[in-house]
Amino acid sequence: MIKVFRERWQRWVNRRVPRSDSQSFNQKNIFILPTGAGVVFGILLLVMLITGINYQNSLIYLTTFLLGALFVGAMHQTHRNLSGLQLTVTQPGEGFAGDEVPYRFRASAGKGPAIAIRLSCEDSTLAPFHIPAGQALDVTLSVPSAHRGYLRPEMIRIETRFPFGLLKAWSWVRPVSPAIIFPRPVVAPDVGSTVEDGDEDTAQRPTVGNDNADLRPWREGDLSQRVMWKRYARTGQMVVADWEGEQGNPQWLDFFAFAGADNELRLSYLAWQVLERGKASTPFGLNLPGQVIEPDQGPAHVTRCLRALAVWGEEPPRDAIAAEHGSRRHEVPREKEAAA
Repeated sequence: MIKVFRERWQRWVNRRVPRSDSQSFNQKNIFILPTGAGVVFGILLLVMLITGINYQNSLIYLTTFLLGALFVGAMHQTHRNLSGLQLTVTQPGEGFAGDEVPYRFRASAGKGPAIAIRLSCEDSTLAPFHIPAGQALDVTLSVPSAHRGYLRPEMIRIETRFPFGLLKAWSWVRPVSPAIIFPRPVVAPDVGSTVEDGDEDTAQRPTVGNDNADLRPWREGDLSQRVMWKRYARTGQMVVADWEGEQGNPQWLDFFAFAGADNELRLSYLAWQVLERGKASTPFGLNLPGQVIEPDQGPAHVTRCLRALAVWGEEPPRDAIAAEHGSRRHEVPREKEAAA
């Protein structure tokens, strides 16, 4: 019976709070109940009322009704703190499996101020914040991650207990945009790549002078020392020079190089290798089943490779399937791995 009740309650809440990256709070999706202190306060009011009736004491009546009016006023103010507030996801975060990933929101107050607003998700709670009427505030909530892939919290709770803590008003945000969780890096063994890279002697042959340079458009993450600033001053085009003598033979990070390891461990090995190549600023390529990232270097290339490792074999969460950490992975066919 409890399970059935929970399922019905969850379906009812999902209808009231549909998945969206922008949620406005009003009387249809704000819930309010007394806190523990509020329950005790109500019991004391009831005892005082019975005592006043029993002794026909006007002073007890007056005190009871004044405190009762205070309770009703607190209920309206607590509800008003959330009413008109709008919470929008501005940027789902990125991080490594097992870490807390930052989810960034913009909270916009309505006609009235939003006071002592608190965001929480599972065991992570954001300190209370205040928003003046008609203004906005950017806040960041750390969301716990379980494993690599897409992370989309089922529910992020928004709550207030202002002014007296006698009542709590709350609602939820159910984001659509998922965060990206990278594999947890694991120190990889020294293995060779199965990717054919052509004639290594030709690729590693030293170049005389700096006349043989490969010019390409500037990309985010390229070092400023490699930008042809004189050419930029003349033409306004920002290009980067890749000298053959400096390039050498790019290294390939290969999924199939780790024989005997399971898929998740291979991805963790590759994540560690990507970070190490990024620190050394050496060009490298990434070979995954069904996806090949050509050799490059720089922070942008490292981030691209980590994202590819994070979502490999994962399906993006769909609105119809409320998967807290994304859908499950597809295994690599054994015959494809054996062929490699």
